[in-house]
Amino acid sequence: MTNADIARQLFAALAGQDEAAVRAVCSPDLEVRQNNGPPMSLDSLLKFNRMVGKAVTGFRYEDAVRSATDTGFVEEHAVRGTLPDGKPLELAVCVVADVKDGKVTFVREYVDSAASAGLVAALR
Repeated sequence: MTNADIARQLFAALAGQDEAAVRAVCSPDLEVRQNNGPPMSLDSLLKFNRMVGKAVTGFRYEDAVRSATDTGFVEEHAVRGTLPDGKPLELAVCVVADVKDGKVTFVREYVDSAASAGLVAALR
């Protein structure tokens, strides 16, 4: 399996709220940072993903452009769905990830914080 395949599986599992599949492609000691914020563990990521899944109807990743690297992958994608107030969610996201022994070990996610204000409000 290539690192691009691992990326595809990770985002399909997150969009599908399939926690077992997320765990299958991630290291148990996964670290995730969004916009250079505080680190999240795998369990924290899954909790955050559940919250997003409850708040956003039709949550999905679209228009993915992914590239495998020697140490992981880079993926740009659009995050789309409908917020609780009926407004569309449309975020451009860039993810840089490290993969070791077939497992995602470190994720750096970059999102336009102004564009994500509606999502942040829905999660509160």
